Formats: sequence, structure tokens, C-alpha cells
Amino acid sequence: MTALTNELDRQTLSYLYTVRQDLDRIANAAHYNPCAVLGRQQCQSDGPLLCYSPDTLELSLEQPDQSLARIGDSDFFVYTGDPQAIPRYYRLRRLDTHQRVSLFHDPYSFPLQISDEDLQLFSAGRHFHIYNILGAQFKCIDGIDGIRFATWAPNAERVSVIGDFNNWDGRRHPMCSRGISGVWELFIPDLPSGSLYKYEIRNRDSGAILTKTDPYSQQMELRPRTASVAKQALPFPWQDNGWMAARAGQAWLHEPLSIYECHLGSWQRDRDNHFLNYRELAHQLVVYLKETGFTHIQLLPITEHPLDASWGYQTTGYFAPTSRFGDAADFRYFVDYCHSHEIGVLLDWVPAHFPKDEHGLALFDGSALYEHEDPRRGEHRDWGTLIYNYGRNEVKNFLLASALYWLEDYHIDGLRVDAVASMLYLDYSREAGDWIPNQHGGNENLEAIAFLRELNSVVHDRYPGALMIAEESTSWPQVTRPVHLGGLGFSMKWNMGWMHDTLNYMQQDPVYRRYNHDQLTFGLLYIFNENFILPFSHDEVVHEKSSLLNKMPGDEWQRFANLRLLYTYQFTYPGKKLLFMGSEFGQGDEWNSDQALDWYVVQYPLHQGVRRLVADLNRLYTTQPALYRYDFDYAGFEWIDCHDSDQSVLSYLRTADGEHLLVVLNYTPVIRKGYRIGTPTSGSYRVILNSDSVYYSGSNAGSGEVLMTDDTPWMGRPASLCLDLPPLAGLILAKIT
Repeated sequence: MTALTNELDRQTLSYLYTVRQDLDRIANAAHYNPCAVLGRQQCQSDGPLLCYSPDTLELSLEQPDQSLARIGDSDFFVYTGDPQAIPRYYRLRRLDTHQRVSLFHDPYSFPLQISDEDLQLFSAGRHFHIYNILGAQFKCIDGIDGIRFATWAPNAERVSVIGDFNNWDGRRHPMCSRGISGVWELFIPDLPSGSLYKYEIRNRDSGAILTKTDPYSQQMELRPRTASVAKQALPFPWQDNGWMAARAGQAWLHEPLSIYECHLGSWQRDRDNHFLNYRELAHQLVVYLKETGFTHIQLLPITEHPLDASWGYQTTGYFAPTSRFGDAADFRYFVDYCHSHEIGVLLDWVPAHFPKDEHGLALFDGSALYEHEDPRRGEHRDWGTLIYNYGRNEVKNFLLASALYWLEDYHIDGLRVDAVASMLYLDYSREAGDWIPNQHGGNENLEAIAFLRELNSVVHDRYPGALMIAEESTSWPQVTRPVHLGGLGFSMKWNMGWMHDTLNYMQQDPVYRRYNHDQLTFGLLYIFNENFILPFSHDEVVHEKSSLLNKMPGDEWQRFANLRLLYTYQFTYPGKKLLFMGSEFGQGDEWNSDQALDWYVVQYPLHQGVRRLVADLNRLYTTQPALYRYDFDYAGFEWIDCHDSDQSVLSYLRTADGEHLLVVLNYTPVIRKGYRIGTPTSGSYRVILNSDSVYYSGSNAGSGEVLMTDDTPWMGRPASLCLDLPPLAGLILAKIT
């Protein structure tokens, strides 16, 4: 430390000599606990009041009105008067090197705020509301407003809050260590809402300096800027109490669920190709979803992310709705408005990996903190991202709290958990020798499995009716079975096998479909092993895979007919439904996330027909219990005939509570005259949907509206119907007498 001033008394000089190494560390921005040296806390232990204020000409107390003495030529200032004369939370008057005067409360006059109980719960991985403790929390301490900053960085030598309020200077606001918890905190009074900030972290081993956004930040700057935003949230006037109460008591297994998967950045844009606000999107989407009949919207990740092209799947802000479309209040409005119009909101959520961006979680405190150090466990080779260390309590707590945050603070109705398969397998997409077996020598990621089970157990316990949906692409057993029975505890999972088999079949020229008939029938061997959602998702219409429409073979008429047949099959097959935006009107181009959907095509009859069909399928699905009540149970499905590969025809029953619907699907462009199917009982049937109807821009072929069975036994059933099957189309029939 520099030479001390001769004006200080002997006792003060003696004290300063004992803390000279602490002062040097603070001056070098390397002290792990400045609260032990600076400010009121230290003063109360019989030492002088010490302040550190770089780039300062003069520093004085407001009360008593007295200047502090500079210690030598350093940036330390000391008050040696009567400590009792100083207010508990004193203010300092500063004249800086630019001749500007400011008046502020000394952050180091305030005691530490985070309780030991909070720290213990966090260290145990069980603090479900840790997002109200860490991060930037607005507090009022004895009438003084300010922001308490806190972060977890156990391998740091020093952590500082830097921001637009201190010229991004890491010397100005070093944080105070909370010991073995690895948490650092500092209350900075007088900061306004909207302050920009980051953490400057010095690693204790290497001395490396890192600048990081706050992992618990609840708002971040609009990309490409990366600062966290400390914005005070005003109480939101939720209007969805009825929705939330009904959801908690809903038997979702037996209710319709038709999901519109949506990327907010490219669903619709303004005339200048700019993003719409969450509020604008809410109003436009609700009108559209009511017209097309979907029950839920599922948003591709709106958690903050730096790169538009990642579609949100490389998340950096696990508690922050992206600023691309507005702020947190705007997104709450979005959810509330959807709920007020009886539309549920699901979010894609990404706990499987995170990007390597320097401002994010990667090497957060200069060490592999959130990730594994060994790249054989800590890095996704395919995606260039890092894998969470699910065995670390604080990391697990971070992810658990993120999930619960969206469900609680934003009233989200469920989470679709991305890339679950990559979490379950240690050798996921890895070459031999590039992975480390578990303690039993297997390839199962035991820590990730335990995390997923805890996640689902906590969600289902705390938020009845909330859905947890797995994107799991393998045959891992019991993904959607309860944890207490050995399952992972998800509500539902995407049926990726059905999706791939179905699309592979539909892409075949109809002349060859007879040889691939098992691609349609095989799924029924396992369909009730899990609670399945039938997805035609965004992943199937990008990266040169073509749109769903252009996957279909044949000329233009046949491609649209095939697409209508595909949707008829999807909406009548056991399982909940998901359709990616644009597919509902037959967009021809692949999805381009940089622009709005090709809405102009809806003016053309063939596209209008597809959208009308999807709306009618949604209406049937949500009003006919036979199509949804037993989506996950053999009680809801019976084959009429699954063997007619020669004619590429499928027929089956969907049943519920003594009622049934007949479904007959013709996968060839040939009209099948007099096609006979067996029926459970005699009587008359009405065709309630024909995907070849002229209303859907079809050829209007096929049987008339009402048909009567005859007493000819067929297919082991006592009665039968003779139908004319329209080409590349499906019929749905309901018994009327």
C-alpha cells in the first residue's frame, strides 16, 4: 500500500497497518470479502470507517458534514471521528475527477441480506424459489430502495457488480462472499429500475477476469447486446383465476389436446419485417387459433438467446423472456390473454445443454461450474454446446427453479422438455471411447435421470394440471409413467417413431405404398406403452427436408390430397396432436425463421381447403369423446382391417363410453367402389368428414352423407357397410341410429 498520510492519528495508522494486505487486494480488485474491511460493518467492530472510491478527488459524509481523509495517494478514504455520530445508513458526497458531484448511500453500510437457511437450501439443491434470492432483487431496507445482487461463483477470488451506474468498473462494487456456499451478494442502494449490469469475476486460481450476464436475470438487453437488466416488476393484474382453477382439476389424460407449435419471430411480422410485440401477437394469434380450433399454443423457446438462427434452443437467459418481443409484463399479458380465451400456453424449455458464448454460463467463474470439465461428459459434439452437470446440487437447483419460475410467475400450462434423449444416454451421438460409463459400467446418465424424476415430481406436486412433455426419440422405457413406479414421470412424450414412419410412408409414390403398409400399422404395437403426442413439428420442415406439402408425391392436386389425408390420419389416430405453424394451410416453402409465413397463399383454394380441413378436424377432435377420451388406452381403439395392403386401405374404430366412430383411409388415387367394412352394430351412419370434399378443394368423390348397414357379417363383425372410398382421402362416420 502507498505511504500513509501523516494527518492520521497513531491508533488509525496502527489499524491501517494491520489491514494493509486487505487494502492492497481491494485496490487490485482481488479481495474475496470487502465487507470485512469497508463500511459500517467494519466500523462497528472498533475500527475506523473506511471507504474505497476510485477516480475521486474528494469524499465526505453528508451527516456529519465532514470530509474523509485520503490515505496517502491511494483511493481509500477514512473517517476517524465518533462512530455514533454517523447514521446507520450514511450517505457519501463524492467529487469525481470530472468535477461531478454525486450523493449516495454507501453499499457497505448495509448488512448482508441472504439468510443462512436460503443458502443451505440452495446448497442442497432444494430452493425452489432461488430466483427470488439470487439475481437482481429490488429491496427496501429501512425506507431505502435499492437492488440486492447475488450470484453463485464458488471458484472466484472476487466478484463485482458492474453496470451503467458505475461506468462498468469492477473496482467500484466488489461483492461480499458468503463462505462455503459459493454465493456472493451486495446491496446497492438508490439504483433505478432499468439499470444495466453484469458480473465481473476474477478466478482464484488463474486470475482470469470474466464478464458474465446474470444467470438469474429476469430481463436482458435486446441482442446483440448482452447485459442483464434490473427491472422492477410491477404486480400483474392476472385475469385467469378461473382458467388456473379449472386446470388444476382437469383430467388431462382424457381431455382433447391439439397443439399449434409456433415460432413467434416468424409467425407474423410487420410490414418492415420487424418482430411484433407479445401483446400484438397475443391478439392476432388468439383470433387465428380460435378460427382453426387448436386448444394450446406451444412456443419455441422464448427464453433469452443471443442468436436468432438458434430459434431459442441455445438459451442464455433461463429466467428471462426474450426482449425481441417486449418485456416480462408483455409476456405475462400474452399468457393471460390466451387463457382468457380458453387457449393454453406451453413452452419449449432446454435443460439439456447451453451455448459457449463468453457472456453466458460457460466457465462461469473461470472453472467448469455449470458444465462437466471433461468434454467426454461436458460437451455436445454435434451441437457445439455444453452439457449441464446434473450431479451438482446448485446446477440442479438452477434448472428446477427455472422450470418452476415459468409455471408460477407466468402461469405457463406446461413445458416441452427438449432433447431428453441426449440427457439420458452418456454415449448419445458419440463415438466409441468418447464417453465415460456410469459407476455400473452402463451408458445411462444416472444423474440426469434423477434430475428428470425430481423435476417431474416437483412440478406435478406443486402445479396440478401442468403438463411435462418429453421430446424423447428412443425407446427408453416408462418415460410417461409415474416416478414411484420406476418411470421418469413425464405427462406425455412425442411419438417420434410414428412421425418418421408416417412421413416415410406418405412420401412413397402410391404405387409402392402396398409394400410399406407396415409403416402405418406397426405403431399400434407400442402406441399405448406411453402417453404419446403425434407431432409434425418444426424439425420436419427445415434443413432441406421440404415442407409437409412438398414431401407429398404426385402432381399439385395429389400433393394436397395426400396432405389432407395425412391430417385426417393424425387426428383420428390415438394420441394428442401437434402441428407446426404454416402446415395447417399447406405452406409450400420450407420454414424460414427470418421472415413471416407465406400467408399470401391462403387466398388460393387448395390452401384454403387444407386450413378448413384442419379447423374441422380440430372441431371433431375436441367435440367427439371417441377421438380423445382414450387416447392412451386400448379401450379407445379397435382395428376394423389393418391387413389390406394390396389396396392400401386402413380402417379402424375410435370408441368412448359406448359410442364409436368409423375411420376409413384410402392411400391410393383410385376410387374404391363398394368397399365393405365390418361394423360393431347394425344401423345407419353419417359421413361427418370426407377429406376429399369440395369444401376442402377435393374432388367430392366417395359415399353419400348417410349409409345403412346390411346384415352381411364381415371381418368378424355382425354387420357391414359398403362404401365408395374417395381417392387419397379419409372418411369419418358416426352412427346415428
